[in-house]
Amino acid sequence: MTRAEVFQIVADQYGTVPAYLWRKYPHYAVLRHADGGKWYGLVMNVTRQTLGLTTGPTDVDILVVKALPEEIDILKQGAGFFPAYQMNKTNWVTVRLADPTAAAQVPQLLAESFQLTSR
Repeated sequence: MTRAEVFQIVADQYGTVPAYLWRKYPHYAVLRHADGGKWYGLVMNVTRQTLGLTTGPTDVDILVVKALPEEIDILKQGAGFFPAYQMNKTNWVTVRLADPTAAAQVPQLLAESFQLTSR
């Protein structure tokens, strides 16, 4: 899955337009609720070493979403899922967008994250 596909999902489902908040990190896009601005996702590019990967492209696109702690424990046992990057590791999880198995779960993970952060 590409970041463009993630942006299309959030535009269609939630009316979200990615926000680029940092000049230093022009490819970091925040996904947030229209009412109140609470974050429900973050799309970033990080080095493969950041995720503990030794092979593959130098830069890796990831999506960080909120999920239930018990679900995060299960997800991290599968390919393409990692502890949250730059967020609370108990309540957020990182998805490697290039991993087909993980990417297949992105729409559902975005829906859950959107719901969990709407409270």
